[in-house]
Amino acid sequence: QVQLVESGGGLVQAGGSLRLSCAASGRTFSTYTVGWFRQAPGKEREFVAAISWGDVNTYSDSVKGRFTISRDNARNTVYLQMNSLKPEDTAVYACAATSRSDSILPRRTSGYNYWGQGTQVTVSS
Repeated sequence: QVQLVESGGGLVQAGGSLRLSCAASGRTFSTYTVGWFRQAPGKEREFVAAISWGDVNTYSDSVKGRFTISRDNARNTVYLQMNSLKPEDTAVYACAATSRSDSILPRRTSGYNYWGQGTQVTVSS
């Protein structure tokens, strides 16, 4: 079973940056597609970004140009670099993984079967 642990969340001023990490167990994690989702109070969980085993990536329109997803397979870690943060980025951010190894990058929660516990990101105005 794959276990995912997020870190790097915290409090940052608007316009600032944070880098989230998603560390995974499992020796085949490098072949997994990994996505980041976020959920703000009173809102549905929202797709943020995803990356495939072949480093194909995609972003939601709301974060495109500000966030960058990457992975370090040697460390079994996926990163989400968040720049130019806005108060509306405030949410619990969770990473998710699927064992699919093609270039499909799901944008729905149903496309993933492993989930981390989430890390809080708060952006102050």
